[in-house]
Amino acid sequence: MPAYKAPLRDMKFLLNDVFDYPRHYQTLASGENATPDIMDAILTECGRFCEEVLSPLYQSGDEEGCHLSEGDVVTPKGYKEAYQQYVMGGWQGLSAPEAFGGQGLPASMGLLKQEMMGTANWSFSMYPGLSLGAMNTIYLHGDEQQKQTYLVPLTEGRWGGTMCLTEPQCGTDLGQVKTRAEPRADGSYSLTGTKIFISSGEHDLTENIVHIVLARLPDAPKGTRGISLFIVPKFLPGNDGAVGERNAVTCGALEKKMGIKASATCVMNFDGATGYLIGPENQGLECMFTFMNTARIGTAIQGVGPAELSYQWALDYAKERRSMRALSGKKEPDQVADSLIHHADVRRMLLTQKAIAEGGRAMLYYAAKLADHMVEAHSDGDTEKAEKYDDKLGFLTPILKGFLTELGCEATNLGMQVFGGHGYIREHGMEQIVRDTRIATLYEGTTGIQALDLLGRKVLLTTQGGAVRDFTLKVANFARKHLTSKPLRPMAVELLKLTAQWNLLTVRVMLAARKDRDVVSAAANDFLMYSGYVTMAYMWLRQAAVASDKQENGGDESDAFYRTKLATAEFYYERLLPRAQAHATSMLSPTRNLMQVNGEDMAFTD
Repeated sequence: MPAYKAPLRDMKFLLNDVFDYPRHYQTLASGENATPDIMDAILTECGRFCEEVLSPLYQSGDEEGCHLSEGDVVTPKGYKEAYQQYVMGGWQGLSAPEAFGGQGLPASMGLLKQEMMGTANWSFSMYPGLSLGAMNTIYLHGDEQQKQTYLVPLTEGRWGGTMCLTEPQCGTDLGQVKTRAEPRADGSYSLTGTKIFISSGEHDLTENIVHIVLARLPDAPKGTRGISLFIVPKFLPGNDGAVGERNAVTCGALEKKMGIKASATCVMNFDGATGYLIGPENQGLECMFTFMNTARIGTAIQGVGPAELSYQWALDYAKERRSMRALSGKKEPDQVADSLIHHADVRRMLLTQKAIAEGGRAMLYYAAKLADHMVEAHSDGDTEKAEKYDDKLGFLTPILKGFLTELGCEATNLGMQVFGGHGYIREHGMEQIVRDTRIATLYEGTTGIQALDLLGRKVLLTTQGGAVRDFTLKVANFARKHLTSKPLRPMAVELLKLTAQWNLLTVRVMLAARKDRDVVSAAANDFLMYSGYVTMAYMWLRQAAVASDKQENGGDESDAFYRTKLATAEFYYERLLPRAQAHATSMLSPTRNLMQVNGEDMAFTD
């Protein structure tokens, strides 16, 4: 199996040249210590940890998986040792507040770490990744005692965290949650119910696990308005900060899954477990959205990371594997056949992977800057500023999660295709990347749910198209700056056309939905994918603009690096971006062609 190499050159190109993170960090109180030297050292050391410690466990973890023994989950060989190295390196607290033992660096630094970890070994990265969401939820919504009790051990990595939403009878429709929370005289609550699909619900990596649980109080209103949020630890905290007695929460089963087998996905039973209310009564879903949005942005990495990993391995294979001669003539006459990389169709697959990985990475880094401002505003108590950046990030979140994970699946399948029959064989690792990536389009809200959130809630209901207008104005203003550049003009013109079309499509869908409510659901997926292709086009123009400038005026990278950036941008605009027009046509198609077939007539099997 090939090894993972951290794409530090591309990461630094985006951070330093495209998005100017050094200047960005100067605007943040948390960025005081995020100097270029510190950033470089963190990226280098994290890359080393991922290459040398996490990557070697990727395939062996999949082969062994997790095991349930009398309620305890045993993680694969090497995971406990790797986790201890992770904790000793201080990685869990990288972006956590210093008041709770963290290093106080900007939130985006944590995302850079998560990208490398997730690419090297997604199953492993889920364990500390879920803890980060629990930390954010407690930090924003917990009272002072809860923060003091839980945030320090979570920040240190001694304790882990989860989010417990889904139940056997409900996934996305959380209004059906049945888990009960009965108040006790001491101010705690007794929680009873079953949660399923709980990532990291039980494992042997930490001394305690803090579950963030949705449940209903006895007199709660029906539906989503009657859900509260609770902290339910595996072991009750002692007065001295150590773990106390075992709580009545257990793992009843491990899910048998298609992929991410080294990540424990648990059925969790709460049998009168002691829990503590976090946030106001009956507003648990609003508080949980802190966790969910964190998780959704994190899940978007599972589109970019596997695309990068699959591309790295497919590229190496295409350079080494020889098959037939190139149609344009022999490229390696001294060899029995030419390498795969000389065949145009293989180039198509490799460049698609490259465009998805590097374009998706740019989308993540663009959003991470917004997250930095939002987190800092929350920390400063600046509600108005926090809401401003939350709205900006909220518009992009479903695009990041939905679009990037769908393209991540495409990229990993292409990687397996480059290997041909060998890609289907387990020893090469390509089919594992496909299996591991498939879940990304499902959990934290399926692509369809992300699409409805984007079109139905963020665009039509909340802003009446304003979210699209605001974002496309920024994109159009950037494109206009490059209309006079010979290498960039074709891309800038196309992007300008797309920003106008995006607004027109939004209006047309809005008007059609007034007459037929099914229009929103029917158009949502195409609207999300269209939005994703245009957003990625913006990111590729930004990269191309910098590469063009560096070619002319000099930069830190080689001319070949910048030349390849421009060529990949052109490939994206000419080969992948045309897909947006198919989505534009489809989203305006009448709902009749979806709804006219009677449900009972969908199949004739009798």
